[in-house]
Amino acid sequence: MRALPVTAGRGAVACAAAPVPRRSLLLSTAAAGAALHSDPALTLSRNAAGGAAAKVRASVDAAQAATFAGREEALAWAKSDNRRLLHVVYRVGDLDKTIKDEAAEEARHPVGEVHQRVPRLRTRGLAFRRRAHIQYYGVDKYDIGEGFGHFGIAVEDVAKTVELIRAKGGKVTREPGPVKGGKTVIAFVEDPDGYKFEILERPGTPEPLCQVMLRVGDLDRAISFYEKACGMELLRKRDNPDYKYTVAMMGYGPEDKNAVLELTYNYGVTEYEKGNAYGQIAIGTDDVYKTAEIVKLFGGQVVREPGPLPGISTKITSILDPDGWKSVFVDNVDFAKELE
Repeated sequence: MRALPVTAGRGAVACAAAPVPRRSLLLSTAAAGAALHSDPALTLSRNAAGGAAAKVRASVDAAQAATFAGREEALAWAKSDNRRLLHVVYRVGDLDKTIKDEAAEEARHPVGEVHQRVPRLRTRGLAFRRRAHIQYYGVDKYDIGEGFGHFGIAVEDVAKTVELIRAKGGKVTREPGPVKGGKTVIAFVEDPDGYKFEILERPGTPEPLCQVMLRVGDLDRAISFYEKACGMELLRKRDNPDYKYTVAMMGYGPEDKNAVLELTYNYGVTEYEKGNAYGQIAIGTDDVYKTAEIVKLFGGQVVREPGPLPGISTKITSILDPDGWKSVFVDNVDFAKELE
């Protein structure tokens, strides 16, 4: 689905309820739908003043563009960059129902809503420590596709959480119990739009949203890209020949303390239908210009060149990995200002 044309501006943002503090709104990467869709309509006005401003911005962006002496220097910078997973974005067909049902889980509660100037475009954040960002475009149903796997949610007590979800009418697709070949207690549930959530028992975790699972067609290629272009570490890799799949956990720190990307390769499957429901992950960076250059160096596609979003000045760059999964890098300082 093509994004609706959007004009971004602080005046377009409003809280769902007056008591919600501004710092709880998730504005950085999905403000006015720009980071989700990279819509060409998200530009300055084409009048004379807007054109002049665009030229000034282009000059500033060019001056800030980075040039590395070589790949080794680029790799060293990516590894030293201050990166972390900020949030995930996904689209739903009934925003109010999703908020009501998903807020029932103890790990989450609504923290704010963003209203764009485009009719029927609403974004609401759920508090996995400001890690979930849900968008509604007036569309009743989205296609999740075959490539997206699940979100992982860490809780104190899986059995208790599952019973709470069941009591609220939620769909439990895997009853609580230890993971095959391990001791971690897990369960699987499904929300009204068909998104799967793995509930993991991790008492005291600082990151309730702990995983985003995506399927890839070439695991070695994907690992190399996320290590080099995105500066992630390969935390662990597990092959399951009995079930014909291999999993690689990628992230910016230990799984018990950081949200991670779970890449899954199914034997012999090289391509997946992605649908139009899942959006992206957002990652913090100290320099979106250098980040975009590194992504290009290591085989990624930059679909939104680095620079500030019109009206709110938050600097971002949007990229696609070799499998076509989208990530948005957001300037750390700008993101922090948006949360103030």
